Amino acid sequence: MFDFKAAAIDRKDIIIQEKEIVSIDGEVIFYSNFFSTDESDKLFSELNSCIKWRQDKIQMFGKYLPLPRLTAWYGDEGKSYTYSGIVQHPSPWISVLSQIKERIEKTAEVSFNSVLLNLYRDGTNSVAWHSDDESELGQNPIIGSVSFGSTRRFSFKHKQNKSQKIDIDLTHGSLLLMRGPTQHHWLHQVAKTAKIVTPRINLTFRIIQ
Repeated sequence: MFDFKAAAIDRKDIIIQEKEIVSIDGEVIFYSNFFSTDESDKLFSELNSCIKWRQDKIQMFGKYLPLPRLTAWYGDEGKSYTYSGIVQHPSPWISVLSQIKERIEKTAEVSFNSVLLNLYRDGTNSVAWHSDDESELGQNPIIGSVSFGSTRRFSFKHKQNKSQKIDIDLTHGSLLLMRGPTQHHWLHQVAKTAKIVTPRINLTFRIIQ
């Protein structure tokens, strides 16, 4: 099991770099080295092996098709979540998820009660344009997105002004914090890529109302 206390001693001199990605019709902040490389390597390995990954299906064109990624949902008891016709019931928190959650809560200044995990196995795995605007997330959702593993391109597109588009590479050990009216005005995606990429695990911590 990963030792966060020991890791905190090793990274005490590391300066976390913060960058504002979206400031119009929302607020998105990127922290490129929120977790050290050593932390990120060990966390990826632990998450990859201990998470209860599942293959969900989505209904499209009258057929049920597998999502192009594996998923998992963990959280407080009773904090279920529905998106794209998929109902997620939470598995209980495990130590590694609780520790990651506590680390990012200090920066987000909120207490998260659930997390959606996505395992992108290779470049063919993706998530289409969407907003995290389901009713159970509240009026202005706060979402903490943590990435471990291969770097993938994350894109924003303004809903009203289609010419406004922002791309950012989500790196190993990074944190992307989305809050305010972001989900009302912006779509986001992780597109497929023809590049040869190794697996990536993304965790989006949320607050279910």
